[in-house]
Amino acid sequence: MTSNARILIVEDDDVIASLLEWRVKKLGYEVCGKAANGPDALDLVQNEEPSLVLLDIGLPGTLDGIETARRIRKISKASVVFVTGYSQGEIIDRAKTTYPDGFILKPFGDDDLRVGIELALH
Repeated sequence: MTSNARILIVEDDDVIASLLEWRVKKLGYEVCGKAANGPDALDLVQNEEPSLVLLDIGLPGTLDGIETARRIRKISKASVVFVTGYSQGEIIDRAKTTYPDGFILKPFGDDDLRVGIELALH
């Protein structure tokens, strides 16, 4: 499958970010940038205009993934898909308030990623 969708990866773990980038490219999508924190992600959203943002909930600093998603919603029409190891509790309840276009649970496989991206872009 090939697509003209541009995907921004926001993940503070270098290994996971590189794995995501490799898998996204393998699925036929363009990676338009990578960020390891909220402020850098917001800059890239404005400059690169991604179609979709794969966003780690657990970003370091005061601008975590949930607050970053809230701010992305104010400046962009990009779809937001959380990539997270959390599947329940207060963090997910907070995340739902940003109306994400999907959740991909870590650890994830190629099919999880493909389905998450395709549904969010549809």
